[in-house]
Amino acid sequence: MQRKDFIKLSSLAFLGLYACGITRPGLKKPLAIQLYTIRDAVSANLEKALEKLAALGFTELEIYGYNGTFFGKSRTEFQHILKQTGFKVISSHHTTGIIHKDEGTLLHSWEKSVEDLHFIGSKYMVCSYLFPDERTVENYKKLPGLLEKSGELTQKAGIQFAYHNHDFEFEQLENNKNVYDFLLENTSPERVKMELDLYWISKTGLDPLSYFEKYPGRFPLWHVKDMKAGTKDFTEIGNGTIDFKRIFNAQEKAGLKYWFLEQDTSDKDIFESIEISKKYILDNNTFFK
Repeated sequence: MQRKDFIKLSSLAFLGLYACGITRPGLKKPLAIQLYTIRDAVSANLEKALEKLAALGFTELEIYGYNGTFFGKSRTEFQHILKQTGFKVISSHHTTGIIHKDEGTLLHSWEKSVEDLHFIGSKYMVCSYLFPDERTVENYKKLPGLLEKSGELTQKAGIQFAYHNHDFEFEQLENNKNVYDFLLENTSPERVKMELDLYWISKTGLDPLSYFEKYPGRFPLWHVKDMKAGTKDFTEIGNGTIDFKRIFNAQEKAGLKYWFLEQDTSDKDIFESIEISKKYILDNNTFFK
């Protein structure tokens, strides 16, 4: 082999490694992250932000902020960026549109949202958040119907619909039932799955395993982030109080398919926090059974 050919092949091999994510040999599952974690970097320069994540070994994303475009990019432009940086979009977050009537929400241009997410290959679309002014008894009681209708449309495109929790869903609604149980009991297990945020449910003092037992198979997506002792602030995975080993041991009962590293805020540079979490994840087989 001539030197120029060797150099060319070596360069291609490096690019292939970059595109696949530089991960530990034998890693069973790709590293995935909720892109909201680095929202400031994304706002500054989407491509550079994704390149930094790729250099850390991440290859799968859950995205946020779709509003008819992907971070100001058309679906074709965004798909090109994903290919260039070696990423797959697994899931996408969307709000309801009950009060904030933005495009890309469940109540506004949802059909186009589904079409665009299908185009880029997303497997899940998730109702991510209810704004404080949407959290009324009246809206809660209507929510199962909205989730069902949204899930019916995503299923036609081969996309699974889900609902992501914070802590307010565990407040009492009526008859000693909280909002989360009300949603689970009044939606179809096939049409509406749950994306369980391990931080938020842990912050309420409730046990994720009790929900896995009560509603087996409903939790294919998880947000994995840790909670500081005392303050209960966000912290890097492994630096907090959440017993991930115990929770991940129950992943089969939960129906887990994908999980995403997330950290809403940090007292460090966010990429430093991601490095700390990644090291803990790679050093613990708990996360890759």
